[in-house]
Amino acid sequence: MNAWLEGKDFENARRRVAAALHRTPVLSLRTLGDGIGAPVWLKCENLQKTGSFKVRGALNSIACLGDGERARGVITISAGNHAQAVAWAARRTGTRAVVVMPERASRTKVAATLGYGADVVLHGTAADAFREARRRAEQDGLTFLHPFDSTAVIAGHGSTGLEIDEDLPGDKTIVVPVGGGGQIAGVAGALAGPGAPGDGASAVRIFGVEPDGAPSMRRSLDQGRAARLDATDTVADGLAPPMAGELNYRYVAEFVEDVVLVSDAEILSAMRFLLTRAKLVVEPSGAAGVAALMYGRLPVDSGRTVVALVTGGNVDDDLLVRALREGAPWP
Repeated sequence: MNAWLEGKDFENARRRVAAALHRTPVLSLRTLGDGIGAPVWLKCENLQKTGSFKVRGALNSIACLGDGERARGVITISAGNHAQAVAWAARRTGTRAVVVMPERASRTKVAATLGYGADVVLHGTAADAFREARRRAEQDGLTFLHPFDSTAVIAGHGSTGLEIDEDLPGDKTIVVPVGGGGQIAGVAGALAGPGAPGDGASAVRIFGVEPDGAPSMRRSLDQGRAARLDATDTVADGLAPPMAGELNYRYVAEFVEDVVLVSDAEILSAMRFLLTRAKLVVEPSGAAGVAALMYGRLPVDSGRTVVALVTGGNVDDDLLVRALREGAPWP
């Protein structure tokens, strides 16, 4: 990558997607704030169209295509939230969408993707599904939309950061769950990159959170290059791609302060906490940032605003019941 996305790139992406999407609320969570000694706010992307932040990148990606590409159709790979996002965005723009999903993908997310009008192919593991999507793109003349490792995705997700900065101006710490890294790259690029509001990182500290069973970005930082995992094992399927994105890694290495790990037990506890105390239905991936705050995985500055991105709410019933049964009460 020869140059970073600039402030105007993120603003242009926001203009492309804003009219079609919700401006999701930021809600205070005093119980957690009192527990960690700093005011805590939740950016509730679980209340976004399709139930997750992913529509921001998906819609911008399709909007950036040429007429011929949209006419031929698009294909992507996803365990669930990006699948639904691409299906929704494609239907809105009159574009055919094919989504390759791992065979063990959540049946709730598979059904939702079909409901939004996409053709769904179930195929192997996540790594197998990536290869199959690439193969079908070449075979069928479809445009491959990467779920996280592209400038269009990063620019679209930057709109989340711009909204946070407008709703909660001033110094703040932002905590972002990390899978492949599209969301954290967008937030970091929009708020700490070239042309960012307030000259970027001086006013904003950004941290990533991964499950310890899928530490692709943490391993990337440790190795100094985008890492690929042989296997993943976590309840948070949305945070378990088999690799970190190349572009995303570069943004994280340059603009993110650290990436920390949480356990599945801590994620389930955070899901339970968010349901019982904040009255929010949140999937495991969306609860990871709150888990990191609950269990002291991040440095917190007394009095400095903390914003946790709640990235999605698409959770199977049985997993929600599991969180209520197994999630440890907090504090």
